Amino acid sequence: MPMITCTLWPLLLTDIMVWAGLHLGISWGIRQVPLAFFEQHASWFRLFSFEDDGKFWQRHLRIARWKDRLPEGTQIDSGGFDKSHLHRKDGASLYRFMLETCRAELTHWLLLFAAVLFFLWNPLWAAVLNCLYAILANLPFILIQRYNRPRLLRVYNKFLRKKAKPAAARK
Repeated sequence: MPMITCTLWPLLLTDIMVWAGLHLGISWGIRQVPLAFFEQHASWFRLFSFEDDGKFWQRHLRIARWKDRLPEGTQIDSGGFDKSHLHRKDGASLYRFMLETCRAELTHWLLLFAAVLFFLWNPLWAAVLNCLYAILANLPFILIQRYNRPRLLRVYNKFLRKKAKPAAARK
């Protein structure tokens, strides 16, 4: 039973406003977290063995076909890091990009879990619809980060190996 009851249109308007606030607030808040946090908590974002370095998502969901059709966060808020494509292939840029995928993943996990708040004022059917919205609006973005991060890691490791070779061996 919700703590507050109201008719359909005020309820719909409330839910839309709360989602807008959550999206903007959580996104802004996570952008304030220093990148060092994501370095320190890298284990939170490690891949599971079944993901097969992101290949699982390509095999089963064909993620490479649709991932670029979804909006990038900087299209909505220019204050973030643009992950739509790799801007430079130097080590620092690749490493930052990997950390930014962790930031994006955490943002979408928090938005997904925020859906439980909607049980406070929505009837059960509406709260469930809001949870469904949270899944549909955030899970694809979480999967994109989990698909891209191992690909970036491979390029980053290749860059480090190439950089570590003696100059004479590269000629």
